[in-house]
Amino acid sequence: MNSTATADQAPLTNFTQCHAGIVRRLHALDELPALLEPAMRARRIAEESLAFFREAIFEHHLDEERELFPAVLASAEPGPERERAQRLVEHLTTQHRQLEALWRSLERELKRVARGQDSELDVGDVRRLVADYTAHARLEETEFLPLAETILGRNGNHMAALGLSLHLRHAPQPVPYV
Repeated sequence: MNSTATADQAPLTNFTQCHAGIVRRLHALDELPALLEPAMRARRIAEESLAFFREAIFEHHLDEERELFPAVLASAEPGPERERAQRLVEHLTTQHRQLEALWRSLERELKRVARGQDSELDVGDVRRLVADYTAHARLEETEFLPLAETILGRNGNHMAALGLSLHLRHAPQPVPYV
C-alpha cells in the first residue's frame, strides 16, 4: 500500500518540483532590475568615451603638437632649456602615439559595449589606458606646462600668438557664398 500511495502522489510531486524551478527562475528574474542600471551605465560610459576620445583627446593632442610644442621650442633659450623642452616634447609626442594606439585597440569592443552587445573588452588594457593617460597628464602638468609658462611668459606676444592660433584653429569657419 505504501508503494501505491507513492505512485499516486507522483503527479503532485512533479508539480511541486516544477514550482520549485519556477520560483528559482523568478528569483533570478528579480535580480534583473539591479543589473539593468549598471548595464545602461556601461553603455553610456562607452558611448560617451568614444565621442570624447575622438572629439576632445585627439584634438587636444593636435593642439599641443601643432601649436604649443612648436611655440615653446621656438621661444626656448638655446642650450639646456631648449634641450629639456625638446626631450619633453619628444617624450610627450611618443606618449600621444602610444595612447592613441592603445585607444584604437579598445575602440571596436567599446563600440560593442555602447550598442549593448556582448564584448571581449580587455579590462587590463582599459585600466592601462587610464593609468598611462593619468601619468601622461601628470607629466604635462608638473613638468612641461610650468616650463612652457616660463618660456612663453617671457614675451607676452608669444603667449598672445599661441592664444590667437588656438582660437583660430577652433573658430567656426565661415561658409563661402557661392
